[in-house]
Parts: sequence; C-alpha cells; structure tokens
Amino acid sequence: MMDARGGHVLFLNWRDTTHPEGGGSEVFLERVAAELVGRGYRTTLLCQAHGTAPAEETTASGLRIVRAGGRHTVYLFAALIYLAGAVGLGPLARRRLGRPTVIIDVGNGMPFLSRLYARRPVIALVHHVHREQWPVVFGPRVARIGWWIESRLAVRVYRRCRYVAVSESTRDELAGLGVDPRRITVVHNGTSEVVLPPAPRTPHPSLVVLGRLVPHKRVEFALRATALLATELPTVELVVAGHGWWDEPLRQLADDLGVADRVRFAGFIPEERKHELLCGAWLLLQPSLKEGWGLTIVEAGTRGTPSVAFRSAGGVADAMADGRSGVLVDDEYEFFLAIRALLLDTRRRNEMGVAAVAYARRFTWATTGAAFAQVITDELPATQPTRTDQRVP
Repeated sequence: MMDARGGHVLFLNWRDTTHPEGGGSEVFLERVAAELVGRGYRTTLLCQAHGTAPAEETTASGLRIVRAGGRHTVYLFAALIYLAGAVGLGPLARRRLGRPTVIIDVGNGMPFLSRLYARRPVIALVHHVHREQWPVVFGPRVARIGWWIESRLAVRVYRRCRYVAVSESTRDELAGLGVDPRRITVVHNGTSEVVLPPAPRTPHPSLVVLGRLVPHKRVEFALRATALLATELPTVELVVAGHGWWDEPLRQLADDLGVADRVRFAGFIPEERKHELLCGAWLLLQPSLKEGWGLTIVEAGTRGTPSVAFRSAGGVADAMADGRSGVLVDDEYEFFLAIRALLLDTRRRNEMGVAAVAYARRFTWATTGAAFAQVITDELPATQPTRTDQRVP
C-alpha cells in the first residue's frame, strides 16, 4: 500500500464544532483533521449551514469547511456539490470539493451514502449505533425508517468499505448488524493535555454534567439524584453545563423537584470554565442513553475527577476502568446509590481520581491521528495518485 501523505481527505459530517448542537463527534473529526494536516494531508469538511456561519472558511488548523443545506438536506447537498464539481455545473460548482484521495463518511444515525456516487475510496466512521435513540428523538414512523436506513441500508451500501469505530463497544454493535468485524478498525478519541493550573475542589459536595441538553442525554437522572441527595447532604450542588432545545423542560423539572436553588444551568462554557468545573467537581455524571465514547469522562479523568455512567451507554465503558477510575451502573436507582456512596467515601473517591488520571493518559490526539492516518494509508491501492487536482471523478 502507498503512503497517502499529501493527499486530500474529504470529511462528510452533518455538523462542525461551531454548530449550536455540535458535540463530541465533531470535536473528534476536527482534531483528527488537524492531526492529518500536520502529517501533510489537505483536509475538507462538508457539513450543514447554520446561523451566520460563512459558507466557506479555513480554520487555524488548516481544515477547510464548506457549509450547505440544513439538518436534513445536508446529505443531498453533499452529493450535489460533489457531483457538480466533477463537471463544473452551475453555482454549486463554485464550492467544488476538489479531487479527494479518500472520503470519510460520518454516520450520525443517518449516513451520507457517498459510496453510491463517489468513485473514490470511502471509509465509514461510526461513533455509535443509534438503536435506542431513534424512538426517543423521533416519532414511531420516522424512527422505524431511520433505524432501517442505519441498520440495513447503510450496512449494504458500505459492505466493501473499511469502518472506523471509536470504541470496542461500537465495533461490537456494528458486528451485530452484520458488518464484517475484520473490516472494523477501532480508533479511540484522544484528549487534550491539561495546560491550565489546577483549580481547587469545592468545599461542599459538587456534581457536574457536561453535554448538549437533549432528551437522550437524560439529565433528568442527575436532577432526580440531586433531589434525593439533598435530603441527606443539604449543601450538595449540581452544575449542568451545555445548551440545547431541552433546556426549559429541565429547568422546570428542577423547580418541580424543589432543587432550583442547588442546580446551576451554566449554558455554553469556554474551555477555561470547563477546566475549573472539572477540577472543582467531586464527580462527573454521565447519564446519557448512548455515547460512542465518553469524551467528558476522559476530560474529567485528566483532572482527577471520577465519573458515574451507564454500562448500557456504549463507549463510556471504554472511556473508564469500571470500579477503578469510575463506576458503571445498570439503572437509575443504582445511579443514585453509586453517586451517594462516592460522595460519602472520601478515600475511595480520591483513589478513583488518581486512577482516572492514569487511565486518561492513555488517550492522546497524536495517537488518534496516527492511527487514523494508518487506516487511510492501508485502504488506498498502491496505484492511487496523491495529487489533488480540481476535478472529481
């Protein structure tokens, strides 16, 4: 196989990190892109347009971003822009994507199906399987259609493609859908080195939830646990950091539970504030229904903060060492009991914090980028050209 350095990597993803609903999967993509640029690749991301974000821009790391379409139409625009660039057709051709060496097709439930129209090597990147999330986010009919596309159609379309999964849990789920395990490579998320000075722990019991405020993140579990804990630990505090359209129902629930005075909704927070929260919290709570990886778990671990999450949530099980750097639970009652036990046991909590730091050090973006670059190189035929001219085959 050839070395693809100098090639053009085209990412197809529904969002970028500046999107109001961007999350861990977008962070993964853009950090991988930055690592690839550092290895001599040219990188482009096609994603949906949003707000006042420009139709095109290039980030400080060298990633070119092309934005078009909306939440549901970005998939169509990706195909149209790609194909229009091949023949120089119409206004869309002005945003032609060039000649990619390889396409990274990111399936966030709904894949781009680029294998149907792009005669280039395609790698399917999957963070997690959305079996549980379809009925939570959509009605029964749309959920059935979405799950059929993800579990049946996509598996058929990408049957000859290399898959990248971000965790062993996702790899196993893909294999359960019929993807040949020999075609699945696991490339873990990295985590950024902590460069800010340590911040002190809060003197009172403190909990933090980080993430988008949407139903399948199940922040309600953290609110109800806080309400129960408050009867025994009157100074306990929960910080909910993140934004999303599920914000108001969560605030209403905090009022209904009588804990509005001990729950702070911090909204979107900059990196400096996130660092302070993760350093100061006694525990990170991750009640999400499903995650491809536990990015916030590892971020908390780098600050010596253990986590409590759900075993059934997928990749979170790979982001911690259960019983050593955090605790995995099976239901909401166990979630509450695990939080309570750790808040009351200072020695065990501190030991888990030390183990969390050691575990988190295993994951770096440099390692992630090197692993992804190797997947790209291995997937290209020996005769694949590396030059990146302006016509798409």
